[in-house]
Amino acid sequence: MAAGGGEPVLQSKTKSVCVVGGGVAGLAAARELRREGHAVTVMEQSADVGGQWLYDPRTDAEDPLGAAAPVRVPSSIYACLRLISPREAMGFSDFQFFPTDGEGRDPRRFPVHRELHCYLKDFCDAFGLMDAVRLNTRVLRVALTPTSTTATRQWTVRSARLLGTTEDDDDAREEEEEEVFDAVVVATGHYSQPMLPSDIEGMGEWTRGQLHSHSYRTPEPFRGEAVVVVGCAESGKDIALDLCRVAREVHLAASSKATPATPAMSRMLANHGDVLRLHTRIRRLHADGRVEFADGSSVAADTVIYCTGYTYSFPFLDTGGAVTIEDDGYVVGPLFEHVFPPSLAPSLSFVGVARKVLIPWFFELQARWVAQVLSGRRALPAEEEMLRSVEEHLRAREAAGVPRKHTHNIAGIEPEKMYEFGERYSDLAPLEEWKKELLMSSIASMMADVETFRDRADDSESVRKGVQGWRGLAAHAQAKSMIAAVDVEGDGAGHGRVSSSSTD
Repeated sequence: MAAGGGEPVLQSKTKSVCVVGGGVAGLAAARELRREGHAVTVMEQSADVGGQWLYDPRTDAEDPLGAAAPVRVPSSIYACLRLISPREAMGFSDFQFFPTDGEGRDPRRFPVHRELHCYLKDFCDAFGLMDAVRLNTRVLRVALTPTSTTATRQWTVRSARLLGTTEDDDDAREEEEEEVFDAVVVATGHYSQPMLPSDIEGMGEWTRGQLHSHSYRTPEPFRGEAVVVVGCAESGKDIALDLCRVAREVHLAASSKATPATPAMSRMLANHGDVLRLHTRIRRLHADGRVEFADGSSVAADTVIYCTGYTYSFPFLDTGGAVTIEDDGYVVGPLFEHVFPPSLAPSLSFVGVARKVLIPWFFELQARWVAQVLSGRRALPAEEEMLRSVEEHLRAREAAGVPRKHTHNIAGIEPEKMYEFGERYSDLAPLEEWKKELLMSSIASMMADVETFRDRADDSESVRKGVQGWRGLAAHAQAKSMIAAVDVEGDGAGHGRVSSSSTD
């Protein structure tokens, strides 16, 4: 069966594949590609794997709004961030996100961000992925080789590797390299390049503090200030609550016409009414420090923080217009099932474009599909059929009244589509029903009380049974790990336990 653009299904088992990005999506891709026998090179610009989950206390002081592309500091994680999805539902299919003992580890259901980074490091160690990863390596350009044809596409990847300890070292320098790969997987995520509002007047004339949440780390720099936070989604509420501990006033402004008077918001206002205020969207920033809202009211503010989301950005990718970013940065396309550009499939693919999905599980599904298509175990429809599918998806969303900016929002619009994707394109076992129920109940709890939902235990009987079995697996896995560690210690010291293999 022909792949995109008439390209035959690739028959050779081994392909050289460059994965751009070493975060959750990139590591999922690396694992699945290796499982299929491909030769994998992961290029990661930071000094460690983890992507967004590698906390970086630095911010770009010269560009706090993140207006330049690409941003200097990739990570957008702030210090107080805790997960909003339960760990029991978040693991890779064969490497669960079990609680782990050890210094700095967080065994809670909704742990702090560092716990997920530690888990990703454990994942790399368990499957030997680090020998495929090039750290401190920026991808400068990805383009088809001049000799590529429809039947035999290859990609030239030009990268720059940092040779100093850090990019801030005086002696640091970059060494450029150009290589050719049979395929490229773009797995750079979509939480680095800030999206700024276009409907607020006076942003350019505002002389006081302005930053995007991408540059927010801790509340301390805003102690005693009056701060306006723009945006009432997860990060907006998190940062507003974080600021309530030290700021003189916190004004939470809607980023759209609707003011979100949700149960969670009502509880926040009741708990922090001495500091926190809710407003309609901002109409204008005045040079004298006033922030004017759509209802005509105004406040004097020291700083405005924009929690207004992120745009897709692939500044290194040159497809000659085959893949574009449209609708003010909200839409990448055309992408068949949010993964394959029809005219360049399967040699170019994207893992991690989808929004509002369960990670890393959904990225694992995407990555396995990509890997099996590249090895010839699965086939793609013809290019025309894939394009037709993309257009039908857009038309269906439009008919349902879904704004274009939610093109890649899967579970937030149609939750069942996330599970149907796995059934259609992957041989992974379906997500257990108790995990689905746990996810939905966690979302409902968050919408009721964003401050306490992470620490409440109100599981149903079916979820409790599922968690009990899951914890049993965790205990078994931990016991095996301890036995293996003792074996290694004994072998290394020349005494201690005798492994079963030495007695055969």
